[in-house]
Amino acid sequence: MSSKAFFPSLTGWEPTRQTLHLYSKAIGVIPRAHAEFHPKWWHISLKVRPDGLVTDNMPLPGGGIFALKMDLLGHKVVLFTSRGETREFSMTDGLSASAFGDQVLGAVADLGLSEEYARDGKYAREKFESNEPREYDPVVAERYFTAVVNADRVFKKHRAGLSGEVGPVQLWPHGFDLAFEWFGTRTVEYEEGGRIEKYPSQINLGFSPGEPSHPEPYFYSNPWPFEADQLVNKPLPFGARWFTESWQGAVLEYVSLVGEDRAEEKLSDFARAVYDLAAPTLLV
Repeated sequence: MSSKAFFPSLTGWEPTRQTLHLYSKAIGVIPRAHAEFHPKWWHISLKVRPDGLVTDNMPLPGGGIFALKMDLLGHKVVLFTSRGETREFSMTDGLSASAFGDQVLGAVADLGLSEEYARDGKYAREKFESNEPREYDPVVAERYFTAVVNADRVFKKHRAGLSGEVGPVQLWPHGFDLAFEWFGTRTVEYEEGGRIEKYPSQINLGFSPGEPSHPEPYFYSNPWPFEADQLVNKPLPFGARWFTESWQGAVLEYVSLVGEDRAEEKLSDFARAVYDLAAPTLLV
């Protein structure tokens, strides 16, 4: 790792962030097409491992499994199978997301998984297609990976202390955020696709690299449904605040923990504070 700080500075990382995000989307279309389907879409996510971010296992024709890994220490994407086959693709060559995705999809085809095997009969290339050359700084990528590893560590410790149903800690390629869900016992009716569906109440705890409504990296905890009248006037620790501009929840700025000796404790206390305030509103 390039920094010993629990949460190192990510200043100036935007070009590398965009590359990692687009490349993760290119990887994500493969489990979307070939992994065992999960109704909460957990099959498309990446999981944190000691050297990078890894897909779920996917079946090979005729037996065996394969997976893909974004190696953020070796700065490459690795395709590997239970049969001992491997293919590697450098993330430092400046390839556009479209060219990078074509390389990876070609390697998957070499395993016998042509597009006709995809769940919908095609790959969702629109998720990643872009012809712009990409920048990638290995030092910055390792700083980001340090942040993700330590966020994953705090989230899993917090999750272990919760009662009730919880989801896995996972990184979502579409938003490039690391998060997990705690589910309350209250259910909520929600219209989706012209139908009324029932969903469990929940609290998501996550780490976002930034998005249009909040460009800088941040930690978030967003209860759903969000009972604003019971929450927004309640104080939060360490400069965290309630956020209602484009979504509803609580935000703790990443920069406030950069180089902080008590960063792990502060993030854990933030997660616990939001949970303690919001969980009672999500139970029956």
